[in-house]
Amino acid sequence: MARRVEPPDSWIISPTPPWATRALCELLGGRVVLSGLVASDPACGELYMAKPLAEYFRAVIASDVHDYGAGQDLVEDFLFPGSEWLADWIITNPPFRLGLEFALAALARAVNGVALFIRLQWLESEGRYSELFSRFPPSLIAQFVERVPLVKGRVDPEASVATAYVWVVWDKAYQGPTRFEWIAPCRKKLERADDYPPRADAAPAALPLFGGAA
Repeated sequence: MARRVEPPDSWIISPTPPWATRALCELLGGRVVLSGLVASDPACGELYMAKPLAEYFRAVIASDVHDYGAGQDLVEDFLFPGSEWLADWIITNPPFRLGLEFALAALARAVNGVALFIRLQWLESEGRYSELFSRFPPSLIAQFVERVPLVKGRVDPEASVATAYVWVVWDKAYQGPTRFEWIAPCRKKLERADDYPPRADAAPAALPLFGGAA
């Protein structure tokens, strides 16, 4: 496993819209009681995935190789950690080119399971098949029916993309062949207005007629 080396612009991330993480938790929640478990997002960025995870799990460990100033718990390289913490579930949107390394590291450190939010094309590689899928078959591949819009450097509810994304899940308690499921349309149900920062062109809030103490 090669040490993770980051190009200068790699810290400009493509955050996962929170509703896509809630879709996974709703899916897992039908099979696993999440409220007593600890989740980890080791590529947490600006916490757009960690925050919705905290709505379902007892606690969330948010870490990343870079400090994005959003209040993450740890600044460390998940592939070469300074601490050997464990979590019940490791759930993350890994850097695409390091998805294999993240998957193998997560499977070694997660107690109950792993879920990766990843491009559909990530399933195609012969190398990933030989090193990961043939050795550790996922328990579930969950394909979004709706497109999940990821935009570099921000979350944008108005964005439109052509890329298809899936959740690839390894539930360590599951014994059986890999299942394939569609994630039915759920954005309207799971998306919230406060998931997104205020738009830069939004009208400023009206000032109160009578302010508080200076």
